[in-house]
Amino acid sequence: MADQRVAIVTGGSGGIGRASAERLGADGFAVVVHYAGNRDRAVAAAGAVTGAGGRAVVAGGDVADETAMAAVFDLADSEFGGVDVLVHTAGIMPLAPVVDLDLDTFDRVQRTNVRGTFVVDQLAARRLRPGGAIVNFSTSVTRLQMPGYAAYAASKGAVESLTLILARELRGRDITVNAVAPGPTATPLFLDGKSQQLIDQIASANPLGRLGTPTDIAETVAFLAGPGRWVNGQVLYVNGGAA
Repeated sequence: MADQRVAIVTGGSGGIGRASAERLGADGFAVVVHYAGNRDRAVAAAGAVTGAGGRAVVAGGDVADETAMAAVFDLADSEFGGVDVLVHTAGIMPLAPVVDLDLDTFDRVQRTNVRGTFVVDQLAARRLRPGGAIVNFSTSVTRLQMPGYAAYAASKGAVESLTLILARELRGRDITVNAVAPGPTATPLFLDGKSQQLIDQIASANPLGRLGTPTDIAETVAFLAGPGRWVNGQVLYVNGGAA
């Protein structure tokens, strides 16, 4: 299957990452499901792809570690023959007001979310085949200005800048670079630590009257990874009209 397209999905053990891996698998991609800490969930995600008739392997590593992430790209090469698409969903979201946030936590957010994006985007820029796509992840909080999200939103503002500049730097390569900016989405990352009352309040504030689902976000990922070739250097707000 030398002509099969190949995708790496970072954070593939998480809600949006797993949904994206499964959707790309259904679209015919061979998928490398990356995980940082939860190998069992990554294996389950890969199993969902192979169980539906697709091809998938798992790979672990810290997204901010260039050696570990180079090994993920190497695995894609050895298992599937190359890489066409990077879907970079991996990230962390500790929340606290600016006045209270521990600076070590701030540094950890920037290392994972900013350096991690730079590391995997750099590898993708060097190694993706023509016709490929880089799909980074931002957040609608960069528009919503929600208290408590300053460190996270700051990191994602940096991701947006990196995305827009890299798209221009890859002129002539036939590689698109975009960022998906979800709104409130029913994933463990979002739901953790929130009361049901707060979750219901956030859901009801959306014009469509609900939270997003990982599948909603994966639809946009699949579009950018596949037919959406004329969308490049953009941040797509995928939030049901929340912002």
